Amino acid sequence: MTGAPSGAEVVTRLLRADLRGQTAYGAPQLDVPVRLNTNENSYAVPPDVVAAITAAVGECAGGLNRYPDREFTSLRAELATWLTEQTGVSIDAAQMWAGNGSNEVLQHLVQAFAGPGRVAMGFTPAYSMHPIISRTMGSTWIDGLRGAPTGVFDLTTGSVLEQVRRRRPDVVFLCSPNNPTGTALDLGVVAALLEDAPDTLVVVDEAYAEFARPGTPSALTLLAQHPTLVVTRTMSKAFALAGGRLGYLAAAPEVVDALRLVRMPYHLSAPTQAIARAALAHRGSLLAEVEAIKAQRDRLVQELAAIGFPPVPSDANFVLFGGLADAGVTWQALLDHGVLVRDVGIAHHLRVTAGTPEETTAFLAAMARLDDSHRVVAGMNSPRSQGVSA
Repeated sequence: MTGAPSGAEVVTRLLRADLRGQTAYGAPQLDVPVRLNTNENSYAVPPDVVAAITAAVGECAGGLNRYPDREFTSLRAELATWLTEQTGVSIDAAQMWAGNGSNEVLQHLVQAFAGPGRVAMGFTPAYSMHPIISRTMGSTWIDGLRGAPTGVFDLTTGSVLEQVRRRRPDVVFLCSPNNPTGTALDLGVVAALLEDAPDTLVVVDEAYAEFARPGTPSALTLLAQHPTLVVTRTMSKAFALAGGRLGYLAAAPEVVDALRLVRMPYHLSAPTQAIARAALAHRGSLLAEVEAIKAQRDRLVQELAAIGFPPVPSDANFVLFGGLADAGVTWQALLDHGVLVRDVGIAHHLRVTAGTPEETTAFLAAMARLDDSHRVVAGMNSPRSQGVSA
């Protein structure tokens, strides 16, 4: 007599067929002295901002018996003011949207403009949540390819347009700066795509924009002329609020209206709104360390090159570097020295976050202790294109 099916067998049978065998997102969360694997801001929230956040949450606590402002009106206005200040582009509150981290904002976009029977596309290696969100929302995902004469991770206008024309996606994701390469995207690529594909929603993920080198333009400069453009940002990185979970976007008001159709009621809690508003009000303190982080990033690029592990020039708060015989082996060797970096699935490469000077020193010292067995043999260094994570 056959025994009853196990719980795992029952759940697998009930699970959507397209999710069976999939692996959940998850970067290692290990208790190590130097944690440089998830592109967090290594600097703690300053005391004056902690006090402001504490007061703001305390003020709203007595009213938690009521639902929060469903439209998060004040927060949207303050986010618009910040973007206008930071980029010089006039942004209105009606163009703003926010969620519990930029991943929820991206999910809203996919729910509204992709989903079952529709196609989403990105260019790997890039942020792994773009395909994960797209697939879990029922979209068909297409991995576009990178690679150009100027660099193996680059995107050119001709390549992007050819791939989009051939695949005709409903939503295209672009990253600038790109994760995990750190490279900023030529704004001409975005402009050309918007002109060439008027029936495609173009999402430019600018999660690391505050770390870009001087002169790097934001896609926000194209917003007024293109109602199919969406630019997403986050407070997790430069604002040192990864634990606060606040992401946002700027788009045409009509796009924002469409997102109301798919969001859950009251999706931004009163404490979340209070924390984000307090942080924005004290952005001078929170953003004071951005230049220090950029200095450590540039130090990583310079010193990794000097010791023979070629880095990719970065406009983000992290550096992708190569020259490794086996990325997994080197990842473990660094962990054995108390340094956690990220294996992003690109052969012969690892990614390291730019942390404090002390963290950078610890990482570089661990790299310097590696013996020659960690170095790539000539002719081996050919990156494979796979999705990666934050």
